[in-house]
Amino acid sequence: MNKLIKRFFYIASILAVTFTAGCTDDLPEEITQLQVDRLFSPTDIEAMIIERTSIRLSWKAVSKVESYIVEFFENADLNFEGQAFKTISNVTYDQLPILVTGFVGETTYSIRVKAVGEEISESKWTSTTATTGTEQIMQKVVLQDIAATTAKLKWVPNEVATTIVLNPGNIVHTVTAAEIAAGEATVTGLSGLTKYTATLMYGEKVRGSQSFETNIDLTDPAVTVVEPGSDLIALFEAATAGQRFALKPGAYEVAFSINITVTIDIVGAYAYDKPVINGAVLRLNAAAGLWMKNLILDGVTSDGNQTVVYNQAIADQTYGALLIEDCVIRNYTKGIVYGSNAVLVESVTYRGNIIHDVICDGGDFIDFRSGMPKKVDFINNTVYNCAANRDFFRLDNATSFSADNNCVVTIENNTFYKIINTEATTRRFLYIRLANHQIYVNKNIFVDVLGNYSNQSATTVGGMSSNNYFNAPNLIDATFTVYDAGSYTTLDPGFVNPNNADFTVTSQELTIYGIGDPRWIP
Repeated sequence: MNKLIKRFFYIASILAVTFTAGCTDDLPEEITQLQVDRLFSPTDIEAMIIERTSIRLSWKAVSKVESYIVEFFENADLNFEGQAFKTISNVTYDQLPILVTGFVGETTYSIRVKAVGEEISESKWTSTTATTGTEQIMQKVVLQDIAATTAKLKWVPNEVATTIVLNPGNIVHTVTAAEIAAGEATVTGLSGLTKYTATLMYGEKVRGSQSFETNIDLTDPAVTVVEPGSDLIALFEAATAGQRFALKPGAYEVAFSINITVTIDIVGAYAYDKPVINGAVLRLNAAAGLWMKNLILDGVTSDGNQTVVYNQAIADQTYGALLIEDCVIRNYTKGIVYGSNAVLVESVTYRGNIIHDVICDGGDFIDFRSGMPKKVDFINNTVYNCAANRDFFRLDNATSFSADNNCVVTIENNTFYKIINTEATTRRFLYIRLANHQIYVNKNIFVDVLGNYSNQSATTVGGMSSNNYFNAPNLIDATFTVYDAGSYTTLDPGFVNPNNADFTVTSQELTIYGIGDPRWIP
C-alpha cells in the first residue's frame, strides 16, 4: 500500500512540472499599463461656501481628461432626477478651483462632477452636497448714516423685501415700494449707544443682515456734552461716579496728566468724526474704572508715559474695568497701559481699536509688573509700527495677587503688522509669568514680526488656533519655549496698501475663514 501511495505522488509531481512549463510558454508579455474603457471618476471633491451664496469647487485631476461637467440640483439627498438647477460644462483642471454664483440662501444643493475625454468614455459621476448660508443683499452700514435714534439701512435696489427687524427690542419697520426701488430705508425709534442687528426679511425668508451701533444721545440729560477747547483736566478730575462725557468733534489739548478718581465714561459724540485728545496721560486712582470710545488719543505732545497708568496702589480694593473700544491710539512713547504699582484690576479690554506708532521706549506695550488684571481681552484690533524692540504683552509675576487670582488672556481676530521687528529675536509677544493664568491666541494675522512667543517656562498657553504668520518665523519656531504648534497658515495676506494703513486682506483663504481684524475682511 505504501508503495502505491509513493508511486502516485511521484507521477503527480511529474505531471505538475510538465503542466507548469507548458503554461509558462503560453503567458502574454508583462502587463505594464492598466487598460480601461472609461475615465476614472474625479475624487476628493471639495465644495466650500463663499460669501454665503456662492460655491467654490475643486477636485483631484483625472488622467486623459479633456474637461469636466458639473451639475447642481436643489435638494439635499443626492437625488439627481429632473432638471438641474445649474450646469457648467467644459471645465478644465487648470481652471480649478471654480467659483459658481447665483445660488439661493439657506439651501442644500446636491453636486455631481464627471470627467469627459475625446477617445474614451466619460467617467461615472462623483457627488457631494453643500449648504448655502443666509442670503446677504444688505450693504455695510456707513457711519455717517447712523445717529443716536435713527439709522439708514441699504440693500441692492429693486430687490424685494417686506420688513426690517431690529434687535434688541424687536423693532419692525415695514418696507415700502419706494424703499424697495431705492434700496434703502431709515428706521427710527432706536436708543443711543446701543448695538443693533438689522435683518431684512421677505416674508419668512432672510435676505440679509447687518450690525451697527448708534451714537450717544446728546439730548440725554445724564450726558455731559463737551465742546472742543474745553479743559478736560478740570472736567474729568471733578467728575462724579458714573458720569458720562460726550466729546464733540475737534481738538482737545492736555498737558499732561489727568488724575481720575471715580469711574467715568468718555465717548466721542459721533463715530464717523472722532475728537482728538492730544497729550493726555490718564492716571487712574482710588480703584476707578474707565470706558473710552470713539476717540483719537495722540501722545505726540505727552510727557512720554503710557496712555493709561494705574497711579495708586489701593489695599483690599479692586480697580474697576478698563474698556477702550473703537478708538485710535497713536504716538505714545512707552505703551498703552501700565501697572507698575500693586493694583488688582477687574478686567482690561481693548476692542476694535487702531493702535500705531507706540514705540515702547522705556516700557512694554501692555505692561503690568506689580499689578495684575483678572482678565485681558484684546479683540478685533489693528496694531502696526509698535513695540519695535520690546515685549508686547507683559504680565509679570505680581506676587501680591497672582497666587490667589487667575488671569485669562484672550487675543483674537487682530491684525499685527511690524511689531517687535528690529533686532528683537529675544523679545516676546507673551512675556507672561503670573502664577495662575491661561492664554488663548486665535485667528490673528502676524506680518513682519521678529519676536518670539515666549522663552519663559511659566507662560501657560491654553490654546492657539487658526493664526496666520507671514514673515514671522520665530512665532512658529520650536526652538523657543512657546511657539504655535497647532493649526496655522503662513500665507501672504496681500494687504492692499499697508504703508498707508490699508490692511484690507486680498488672500481668499484668509477671508474665507475670517482671520485677522474683521474691519479688513471684504
